[in-house]
Amino acid sequence: MFQALKSKNFKLFFYGQSVSVIGTSMQKTAVSWMVYSITGSVFLLGLATFLSMIPSLFLAPLAGSIIGRYDRHRCMMILQSLAMLQAGALALLIYLKVYNINFILALSLIQGIINAFDMTCRQTMMIDIVNDKEDLPNAVALNSTLNNFARIAGPALAGIILHQYGEDICFIGNFISYIPVLISLLLMKITPHIKAEHKLKMLDDLIEGLDYVKKETEMARMLLMLMCSSLFVISFNTLMPVFAKDIFSGNAQTFSWFESAAGIGSVLSAIYLANLKSSKNMNKIMIASSLLLGFSIIILAVSNSLTIALICMTLSGLGMMGQTSSINIYIQTQSAINMRSRSISYYLMAYQGMIPVGSLIIGYLSHSLGVRTTVAIQGIICIISVIVYVYYKNHKAVEEDLETCPVPYKD
Repeated sequence: MFQALKSKNFKLFFYGQSVSVIGTSMQKTAVSWMVYSITGSVFLLGLATFLSMIPSLFLAPLAGSIIGRYDRHRCMMILQSLAMLQAGALALLIYLKVYNINFILALSLIQGIINAFDMTCRQTMMIDIVNDKEDLPNAVALNSTLNNFARIAGPALAGIILHQYGEDICFIGNFISYIPVLISLLLMKITPHIKAEHKLKMLDDLIEGLDYVKKETEMARMLLMLMCSSLFVISFNTLMPVFAKDIFSGNAQTFSWFESAAGIGSVLSAIYLANLKSSKNMNKIMIASSLLLGFSIIILAVSNSLTIALICMTLSGLGMMGQTSSINIYIQTQSAINMRSRSISYYLMAYQGMIPVGSLIIGYLSHSLGVRTTVAIQGIICIISVIVYVYYKNHKAVEEDLETCPVPYKD
């Protein structure tokens, strides 16, 4: 499971990020709870998520083009420094008791812009920090394990801190958590990435990248599946503060249980993927995970038991992690070297870019249809999307068999 840690650079990256991602997850939980507590608005709760993620939809192609041309190690250091400054600004704001929703939303947007470049750089840099390229799928899975462990530890820690000490300690803690990341990046020894000699041509790169993805039909189908899931399904997480506070009459601690339950499922899924000896059959894993995600959130929507709801959240985390990571691993391992950064940027567009749009849609629908009905519809859409994916996959396979089938000779 830990074979990628044989690479010194990846080990430094892994240990440095292990602190930072917990701080980031803690801040995310604190922001969601604070926005909903201050405003009592599901729409503004969805808007905060929207602003922190929507830049990926528009900036990911630009990020893919830029990151593919310049030194990824240096880019990572710059981006992490900017993220630290953003966290510091938010910490200062809350420490001074300036609970201005407009400032909080503006800082969420700034975080989203930084993340659009940071996540593309982080994913693309994986191939630079593992010595053996066969360890790349393991490195991707370990990174996912780390991020999802943070979904357990971060919200759980945030729940305790929010209840005992207040929001400002959460934000200060996230600011401090960037220090280990910057130290680990400084200690890495990576061969500098050679700059491209030609100038950045955004439109040409975008067209070239889209043509490549269209030719890779399995990759295209997976990305469309991920886009549908991100737009209509994964955004159910936006409504978890409502489940915790209103439906189950809880507090910040209850909300942290929901977040942590999803994180437990995600970690279990990531551990399974990290233990795989081969990156084959990622499409089958993606199908099974998507079905699990769909059924679990349908049961969550109709459940009146907090225990059952938390079990469903664990299963949804298992399914969501399996779906997104299997697609990520497929793209990382199957993309051509010169197209990897752009392929990853399209993955981030389909994943991170669509979730905020979905959050706004879900926030609006929950006002009209109710929270439970909205989440149930999301689960149904997830199952239907799997059926459509399998149908077209099998239909394409039949067409290919017919094309290669020998035609009987007749006199």
